[in-house]
Formats: sequence, structure tokens, C-alpha cells
Amino acid sequence: MGTHKADQPESTPARARLSVEELLAAKNTPPIKSVDDLAADTFSSEDELDEFLAFTYAERHREIA
Repeated sequence: MGTHKADQPESTPARARLSVEELLAAKNTPPIKSVDDLAADTFSSEDELDEFLAFTYAERHREIA
């Protein structure tokens, strides 16, 4: 079973492949110096975090039950 050119979408022009360093430089992204640089205050309270974790746990185990 072969594929015909008509069956395939037109290809987009190839883009130059950039290294990770080049991609980071293009976005003016500073290097990560510490794990603390990745920390974020996503949840405003412990209750909100607990609610999210309970929901996530329930969703992941929903199809098992």
C-alpha cells in the first residue's frame, strides 16, 4: 500500500534547526542557577493545594474503579 503525493499535505518550508543555546538566546532566557529559580506560588493556600491534589488523584484513578 503506497502513498500518493495527493494523499500527503503540502509540506512547509524547512526551518533551520537551532541548538538549545540558540533558542534560549533568541528568547533572552536567563540560565537556571538554582532549583529555587523554578519555584512558583501556584496555589494561594494549603486548602487549594489539597483540593487540587484530591481532584488529580481521583481523576487518575477514576477508570480503575
